[in-house]
Parts: sequence; C-alpha cells; structure tokens
Amino acid sequence: MRRRIAERGEGNLGCILWLLVLGLAVMISVKAIPVKIASAELYDFMDEVARTAGVNTTAEDVKKAILQRAADLKLPLDKDHVTVERVGDLLRMRAEYTVPVEFPGYTYQWHFLHEMERPIFVV
Repeated sequence: MRRRIAERGEGNLGCILWLLVLGLAVMISVKAIPVKIASAELYDFMDEVARTAGVNTTAEDVKKAILQRAADLKLPLDKDHVTVERVGDLLRMRAEYTVPVEFPGYTYQWHFLHEMERPIFVV
C-alpha cells in the first residue's frame, strides 16, 4: 500500500476559525434571543389587551397595563413612547423603544416599534 505524502492532515487553522465563528454566533444568540422573546411577549400582550378591551376600558388603563407588562419584561419603555387612543370602536396602540444589547467592545441599539389597530367588540 502506497502512502500519500502530500496529505498530512495538519489543517488546524480552518478548525480554529470555524470555532471562533461558532463562538461568536453563540454569544450573539445568548444576548439577542432573550430581548427578541421579551419584545414578542409585549406585542402579544398588546394584542391580547386589544382583544379583551371592552366598552368600559379607558385608553389610560390600557396604557398603564402596557407599561406594567414592559416593566415586568425589563424592557426600557416609558410613558412618553406609548400612545393608546380609542377612536369609535377602534383601539390604536403604539409602543416604541430601544434596547441596548451589549457585546464586548460594542453596544448595539436594537429599536422596536409595535403598532396595532384592533376593533373593540361590544358584547
């Protein structure tokens, strides 16, 4: 059996680079996924509030509920960036906030904007 001299199997640089890329992807995922989940939960909460809002629910009550849920989710949402208005049988909501996601040597400002307009059903 002949031995191949040109194939020595010493390609360590490619392995090291792929491990660095994998480590970077894991670090980004660990930082970004919880922020995205919290943002999606806030949007789902806003949708649920809009669906369950009745005739006696005021826009101020909805705004307070959204701010409380954002505080529970540790999202930096303040009262100046939340607008809730009732126009006839419609409920319009808008929440805008920016979450700083910190990486070693860099802070990414992730901007979110949740807008929805839902009808209020009178039972």
